[in-house]
Amino acid sequence: MLGEVYLRPNIWKKMLTKIENLIVVLGSPNDDEGCLSGIGMGRTELAYQTWKDLCDPNCKILLTGGYGEHFNRTLKPNAFYAMKRLLQLGVPERNFIEIAESVNTVDDALKSFRIVECYDVNKILLISSDFHLERVQFIFDIVFNGRIIEYLGASYLGSVSLVDKKRLLDHEARELRSLKEKGESIVGGALSIYSKDSSQNENASAMNLIAKPLRR
Repeated sequence: MLGEVYLRPNIWKKMLTKIENLIVVLGSPNDDEGCLSGIGMGRTELAYQTWKDLCDPNCKILLTGGYGEHFNRTLKPNAFYAMKRLLQLGVPERNFIEIAESVNTVDDALKSFRIVECYDVNKILLISSDFHLERVQFIFDIVFNGRIIEYLGASYLGSVSLVDKKRLLDHEARELRSLKEKGESIVGGALSIYSKDSSQNENASAMNLIAKPLRR
């Protein structure tokens, strides 16, 4: 099936592979039919535009997002549906590398790091959403210490009500405060490249805050 090859790493093949530009797209909720949420659509559309603007035929894309009760209950990882959308937009299949089957933002960073370390990457362009970007930058700057990362945020806050906007921003503020004060996410994930994979789904928390606007 389309994209299946990218679900299984082949580390021995890639140790010498040079990647000038690597776009990393963070996961988001999808419904039980695999349709991306508004958050996911915004991130994939920004990823496509970024890929197109780079004019780099060798640019690669790394997608994150696995499974979770509240953000993806299907039989395929969330990253599979993001890949499907990017293929529909026009990104060639050859431009994708392995996916990171992560369950929250800290896990995004930890699992992406393990993949990126297997390549010779010059620059990372990391895509999330506007409301999420400050926390993402805090986490990835620590995990990817020393690497060149450009952070890009897809617009989302302008599409939700003031109530939902406040809930999202309050959630982000709590999470960021916990990371700064305790070194770990409230909903799961210690901020260390030596940490075990987190088992809680941080995306589920954000999903619950704005469940009605996101569910289809």
